[in-house]
Amino acid sequence: MEIIAVGGIGEVTHGDDVAALIADALGFPLTSGDIVVVTHKIVSKAEGALRSYSTEEERRHIVEGEAASVIRRRGDLTITLTKHGFICANAGVDRSNTAPGTLVLLPDDPDRSAQRIRAKLEHRFSVSLGVVITDTFGRPWRTGLTDVAIGVAGLPSIVDYRGTTDTHGNTLDVTEVAVADEIAAAADLVMGKASGIPVAIVRGLTFNSAESGRAAELVRDPGDDLFR
Repeated sequence: MEIIAVGGIGEVTHGDDVAALIADALGFPLTSGDIVVVTHKIVSKAEGALRSYSTEEERRHIVEGEAASVIRRRGDLTITLTKHGFICANAGVDRSNTAPGTLVLLPDDPDRSAQRIRAKLEHRFSVSLGVVITDTFGRPWRTGLTDVAIGVAGLPSIVDYRGTTDTHGNTLDVTEVAVADEIAAAADLVMGKASGIPVAIVRGLTFNSAESGRAAELVRDPGDDLFR
């Protein structure tokens, strides 16, 4: 497997065609089985998911407006449940990698956004692809940030091994691998947080495109959540 950083995309503005920007920046053709990993910032900007603010109070109001509910507060940090079902800091509202005085929100429907990008790239290159849209989340009980999948198209979001056996013949009862999150985290190794590289191509990973999943499937059902 190889992970290829895609640079040269530049600043994205409302109305831009993200798929076209990616295709024009590639410098090489996509092949069937490639997974295009895209940071949500450029998707959000293209979709106009931006807000202006002047004060911290205005920023807090925007965060609260994007949150379905507030889970925890500590100082300036707010842990929220978003309308998508994600639990993350500040409802995913971010002021990094955007012009001063502006905030980038999460896309309204990241799974739908991923499907749109996939359809356009597949049409342009006549191939079958996967697309993962990512954001950076912290994690309970673990220090540090990692990228996770918030939008998925053309590949499974979860690979379910329940009912299969391990190498010792033991039946696996609970093993579900969040493969889309693993792809997001791996791609971030070449994209980084301050490199200006918002896209990477993951090539050589085998997956069944007929089992196309959604990032929404990665959200744990509240009834199964021991900590909420």
